[in-house]
Amino acid sequence: MMLANLAVAVAALLVFPIAASAQAKKPASVAEMAAYTGADREQLLLAGAKSEGKVTWYTSLGGGSYKAMIQAFETKYPGVKVEVYRAGGSELVTRIMEETKARRAIVDAVESTGETLMALRDLRMLMPFASLYVRRYPEDAWERAGKDLFYWITARESYVGFGYNKSKIPAGAVAKNFDGLLNPELKGRLALGTGGSGAEIVGAMLKVKGEAWVRKLKAQEIRLFSLAAPAIRDLVSSGEIDAAPSVFQTHALEAAEKGAPLGWEPLDIVPTHSGAAVVLAKAPHPYGALLFADFLLGPDGQAVFERFKYGSATKDYGFKRWYTENGLTVEQYEREVGKWEKLMHSIVVRKGG
Repeated sequence: MMLANLAVAVAALLVFPIAASAQAKKPASVAEMAAYTGADREQLLLAGAKSEGKVTWYTSLGGGSYKAMIQAFETKYPGVKVEVYRAGGSELVTRIMEETKARRAIVDAVESTGETLMALRDLRMLMPFASLYVRRYPEDAWERAGKDLFYWITARESYVGFGYNKSKIPAGAVAKNFDGLLNPELKGRLALGTGGSGAEIVGAMLKVKGEAWVRKLKAQEIRLFSLAAPAIRDLVSSGEIDAAPSVFQTHALEAAEKGAPLGWEPLDIVPTHSGAAVVLAKAPHPYGALLFADFLLGPDGQAVFERFKYGSATKDYGFKRWYTENGLTVEQYEREVGKWEKLMHSIVVRKGG
């Protein structure tokens, strides 16, 4: 079932508190604490989190990154344990809604990407909060919930661009923009995957160049693989695929660090997967949840993300980001993705493995 349909199924079960604006006085409630931006915010949150003893965190982070994040948090804040559940974004939403139906408040904070966050926002399951770190981040990285309050602030980013095997693609044929994908030297050598990033890069082309231009790509004999982005990266690394315009920079950097002949280039605009922490409105351990969200946005959490090759919204990497879900509801975003997927299938002429 799509996230939009799941959202409708449980919306009537939810009761949502409204966060207060930041106050000059010491916070007297959780809502006031969430909005508080005094210099002693961390001290107050830590005292509350220690009394709670733990924070329960649901995340879609993969690999060793989420384990490293827990270790860094627990090292900085001894006495506050992190219990984690790791799954894909849609699975996280389903699990949270099932817990809501059962009247079981378990999760405190969630770290995931756009569609998951939008679903929780549209269900009004999130606690608006402030952060001492917000001014480090550009406005595109905020999801406002009111004056000086936010549903989330982007903590990590992944970028979709042109991944290529350096042993197979000569330097002169490497695409540096969308027009470069029409290079005759790339005919029959490109591939896309059905795991999400393929449709997103087609959506980026549609946004910048228009549908008539996108349809020109059919002459390039692009193969379509029923594979997610990491698997496409692996095929480019091995040389089974020469190049793909739907490779995550994070994946490319990881492979190159291990010795794979994999290069990566941004194109005209770069579809950007942004991950952020959100705090649940009914969090059993709200102080711990707020402390954890601040930790991800602060220098210690950002250092862990950087170690695992994630980008930061606070940095300029020399290309134009495109946050594909910005300003959309879950239903609107799913309609857009459906349009991109349909166009993608119309321009591929051969199936991959």
